Amino acid sequence: MTETPPAATTPLEVGPCATYQSTHPRVRNVMAEHEEQLSLGQRVADRVALAVGSWPFIIVQSVLLSIWMSVNVYLAVAEARHPGLLRSWDPYPFILLNLVLSFQAAYTGPVVMMSQNRQAEKDRLLAQHDFEINRRAEEEVEVVMDHLEHQDRLILAAISRLEAFQLTPPVAAIAEKVEALLRRVEENDRRIIALLARMAERDDAARA
Repeated sequence: MTETPPAATTPLEVGPCATYQSTHPRVRNVMAEHEEQLSLGQRVADRVALAVGSWPFIIVQSVLLSIWMSVNVYLAVAEARHPGLLRSWDPYPFILLNLVLSFQAAYTGPVVMMSQNRQAEKDRLLAQHDFEINRRAEEEVEVVMDHLEHQDRLILAAISRLEAFQLTPPVAAIAEKVEALLRRVEENDRRIIALLARMAERDDAARA
């Protein structure tokens, strides 16, 4: 004669994951939003900074400066040997060239600073976005851990009720199925814990 299982003291409730509702904003593309808000002047500053801070610009400018100085030196020497020929428009010490380079530095310097300030603003937005994502991930991990604890309580309650039955063949078959299910749940718990450990190691490496 089988024994009747004890009545459940608490009703079966859904886990925290089923009732969880995130209050954090949705994940957004901060870079795309920032690019859409750029003005024409900011876009021009970025283009100028990108061009000035590149090897093609350095190479082209070096070639032009070499041609400028070589031509003026050649014309100055030719005029000294054969008066009346084409005169040099900027003889040594190349005062006109220094004036041109001074104008270039006077305009490109502030433009490059504008681009650097905008880059600093972009970095600040990215850092704030990373902070929001980390807070959301931390909250969701806590919910998952609470849900795992809730599952453990349900499993222990189910085991206690099953142990109250006399192990007749039908009940024994059910117990074996439940035991197999518990093994799978335990394997899933180990996988989740390993995944959380890898995520924590990756976050520590990124912060370092």
